Order: sequence, then C-alpha cells, then structure tokens
Amino acid sequence: MARIAFICPPFAAHLASFRGLGEALRTRGHEPFFLLNAGAEAAVGDIPVHHVAARDGDPDVARVLVAAEKPGGLVATLRTIADSAALTDQLCDGGRTRLEALGVDAVVGDQMEPAGFLLAKALDLPFVGLACAVPIDPAPGVPLPFLDWPYEPEAEGKHRRTSKIAAALSRRQNQVIAAWGQRFGIGPLASLTDCLGPVQIAQMVPALDLPRPEPLPFVPVGPLRRPEELADAPLPFALPDKPLVFTTMGTLLGGDLNLWRVLAKASREAGASLVIAHGGRLSDADADKLDVHHAAAFLPYRAVMEHAALVITHGGSNTVLDALACGVPLLIRPVGFDQPGNLARVRHHRLGEKLASPRRSGLIAEQIRRMMADKAMKTRCQAVAKALDQAGGAKRAAEIVEAALSA
Repeated sequence: MARIAFICPPFAAHLASFRGLGEALRTRGHEPFFLLNAGAEAAVGDIPVHHVAARDGDPDVARVLVAAEKPGGLVATLRTIADSAALTDQLCDGGRTRLEALGVDAVVGDQMEPAGFLLAKALDLPFVGLACAVPIDPAPGVPLPFLDWPYEPEAEGKHRRTSKIAAALSRRQNQVIAAWGQRFGIGPLASLTDCLGPVQIAQMVPALDLPRPEPLPFVPVGPLRRPEELADAPLPFALPDKPLVFTTMGTLLGGDLNLWRVLAKASREAGASLVIAHGGRLSDADADKLDVHHAAAFLPYRAVMEHAALVITHGGSNTVLDALACGVPLLIRPVGFDQPGNLARVRHHRLGEKLASPRRSGLIAEQIRRMMADKAMKTRCQAVAKALDQAGGAKRAAEIVEAALSA
C-alpha cells in the first residue's frame, strides 16, 4: 500500500481525470490524495483533498478559474500564465513540508503543473507525469498544443519560431521553475518541458494524436474514467425519433444563449434533434425557451453519446475523448487552451470538422446534415473508439504508477 499525492491545476476536467486514476489505485489498495492550491475546491468523491497555505499576494483561485474561462488575446494569455506561475510558486513554497507531514510515497503530477515534478524531486520520490490534455511533449512537425495548425514535418523553422514566442510569453512561469529547481537542488531547469519526467501517462492515443516518432515519450492509456462513468446510465429524456445531436460547450460557452439558438435552428433544418448540456450556465427560463429536444445543466455524457449521431463541442480533451470512445464524429468550436490542438488532431484523422461561424446557421445545418450521412467518417471514428478501448484506461494507468513505485 502506498500513499500517492496528486498535484494538478484546480480545473474540473483535470480533477476528473485524476479522480478516475485515483479510484483505480484505491481498488488496488493504495491511498491517493490531492494536494491543491489554497482555496481550490474539488469534487473528487471520497478521495482526500489537502491544501497548501495561502500567502499574502497570492491570486485567489476562484478568480483565476473565472478569468481562465475567458481566454482570448495576448493580455488574457499573459494573465493566465502569470496566474499559473503564482499558483506553482505557492505549491512549491508550501508543498514540501505539507507532503512530509502527510506522509507520501510517490507523486503523480499534471503536465501543466510543474510543482508535482519539482516537489517529487525535492523529496526524492517516484514521479509519474500525467497528460490530461494534449501532451506538451515536443515532436518534429507537431505544433504547440494551443494551436490548430496541421502536422507539418517540413515546417520546422516555423515551429522553432513559435516555440521561441511561446517561451517569451511563458517567461514568468519559466522563472518560477528555474528558481525552485535551484532552491531544491534539482539542477538547471528552464521550462515546463524540463519537468515532464521519464515516466509519463497520456489520455491521448496514437489513433487520435498527430504523428510522433517511436518510442513515444508517454504511455497512451486513453480516457481515465470511473466505472460508473463508463456504465450505461438512464437518460432523463426519451430518445427522439430523429437523429440525436448532442452538444456541450463546457463552462467556456455554456451561457452563450445566441449560440444555443443557432445550433437549435441548424439542427432542426438538418432534420436532427438537439440535446444540450449547458453546465449550469443557463437559467431554467432561458433553457426552456430553446426549441430543442432536451436541455439540462448536466447529463451522463457517455450514455447520451452512445445514442448520438454527432457531437458539437468546444473541443475540451475529455469531451473529445468521450465522443470518440463512443465512435461519434465531432464538430468543434475551439476557444482556447488545448481545444485548438484537439481540433487539429480531429481534422488530421478526418474525424470531424471545425464548426462554421454562428453567423451562418445555414452552413452549420449543412455541416450537420453532411456529417451525419458520412459513413466513412463514422467508420474512422469507430476505429478510434476501438483504439481507446484497447489502451487500458484507468486500470492501465494505475499499473504504470505501481511499477514506478518499485522501480
């Protein structure tokens, strides 16, 4: 039995993936727990959650989460990077003594939170990195995860230039990484990619990812889900007699009433029935006004997707993986973070398209109609579903963590 610390950003999607891994580890007799920033709330079932102490001048986590829901433009990007750097600094400052007091045998850290790697090295503990989102591991021809560029092995010059720009934008975060690397006596560290570690797990699988040279720097395990998330759940609505289109835009676009109206109209014109999960971002009154088959704050995604002909989404990693695990094509409207990178991968494998502008509901209706009738695309999505199923999921990830404990 081992006590395993989970260190990740306080975002719901990341927490959900870690929870899937945590429950798999618990069935194997281990004791996972979260170490999060001060004030971070976590809906992670009965996995214990601990926090580092807040310091004067630290950003408020609730404010950071709200601000991160509105990415866009250079100022917003720099703000998000600065906030992330401050949260990493807080974790490193209070995490070492906190982990020592809690008793810990290993650390699993999110790729996007370098504090996991830094603290594991400071305490000389086994470390496993986890890519909940698009892996940040560099590879020839693979653009940065926040870009929707195609795979371009012949465009290394362009990729080098964008990497330099990204490094300049990440200056504050890189400074925090370098400072704590020096303070912990780890050695020279310059960026997030220096904190990945030799053992990594990724939800991404080659059947969805852009091409990477072998051997891969991570073990692809597919979606990290709890058993109840994979099981058939009762639907809170009767199935329509028309093709079902399921749409969720996460918290980023869940309150965009105009977008929902456009999608509702386009679905009707395409001869489909729309089901919406708005994440609690619409009032009951606004949701009731939408002319759709069903609208709710939350729905059992996998259960709905099993009946869907198409999924329309912002392109978050968990939603994309869940849709493809059900063999369903995707229409994606990315806003930020790894969503453009997911779109690039969906387009590369011809598993879906970018959603047309909401100003062009007729074009969206044509997209829906055409994609629902595209049997070849459906077949490709089903092939990815098979690859995701065979990747091993949370059980395989737990085995990798166990192996790292005894390495």
